[in-house]
Amino acid sequence: MNTAEKSLHYLVEKWLAPGPGGRIRVVRFGHIRGDAGRYAHVEASTRTGPRAIFFFRHGDGGWCVFPPRMQRPSMTAYRLGT
Repeated sequence: MNTAEKSLHYLVEKWLAPGPGGRIRVVRFGHIRGDAGRYAHVEASTRTGPRAIFFFRHGDGGWCVFPPRMQRPSMTAYRLGT
């Protein structure tokens, strides 16, 4: 997937399809889990009524409709030389 397909503008057009004359507004923009990521709550007005969706920014700088995976504690075992 190229960078343009991960932009917030591209995803708003793809998922909300505001159409000609439709208005788009960012309802809320903020951080999730401290500084782990950002989200944008976007609303589009269409002839059939308003549509809204949350978009989440991932570590690679792209936006998606699903939140980034949470970092979890992990353990690694190393083989010690004998």
